[in-house]
Amino acid sequence: MFDLKNKTAVVTGGGSGIGKAIALLFASQGAEVHILDFDEAGAVNVVNEIKEDKGNAYAVKCDVSSQQQVNDIITDITEKSKAIDILVNNAGVAHIGNAETTSEEDFTRLFNVNVKGVYNLLHAVIPCMKAKGGAILNMASVASSVGIPDRFAYSMTKAAVVGMTLSTAKDYLTYKIRCNCISPARVHTPFVDGFIAKNYPGKEKEMFEKLSKTQPIGRMAQPDEIANLALYLCSDEATFITGCDYPIDGGFIKLNN
Repeated sequence: MFDLKNKTAVVTGGGSGIGKAIALLFASQGAEVHILDFDEAGAVNVVNEIKEDKGNAYAVKCDVSSQQQVNDIITDITEKSKAIDILVNNAGVAHIGNAETTSEEDFTRLFNVNVKGVYNLLHAVIPCMKAKGGAILNMASVASSVGIPDRFAYSMTKAAVVGMTLSTAKDYLTYKIRCNCISPARVHTPFVDGFIAKNYPGKEKEMFEKLSKTQPIGRMAQPDEIANLALYLCSDEATFITGCDYPIDGGFIKLNN
């Protein structure tokens, strides 16, 4: 089950965190993985880890907000691999602020990466999938479903991701292209550790525990747990699933009352 041999996967933001976990898992299941990340060094490190485990992967520096860059990279991939079977739109940036404290610059930055970046990959990859179908997975967030303090711009972008997921799933049913999204709650990634260290110096342990307990299950998710769901949704075992948003949130949406 969950065999990805002879499949080509594109994973954006695969140089760290959730994207890294997805790239490593997909490669271990036999996929040829192309990691697109603005952090080229991070992407290269993940590729080296995959190759040490006898996997097949490539690292490409990419600004997903640039349509020209995305188009050129996808063209290169399809020339080498002939097809793209899986697309994981994972690249994203975060921001703390409400409608008053969010600057136009930050609002535009989040839109360009989290929304336009997803569009750019969909726009470039879907034509490559139309001949034989494929699986698309977008990374949304519980912030698209519930109100979270000081996540104004971030919530906006993730709600847009859910909307693009549903629209894409509907538009490409006849081409056997499936499109779903995952909505994680807080996941323990290097970003979280960096955020705590920057904003709560000297109180790292206390804040980590406080943030962990915002999930009813009592802890943050691990990147591998998100990757496991991603593998299922992108595998042939999930061929009857499209147009769905999957919360993976330790009870955050339904049990936080």
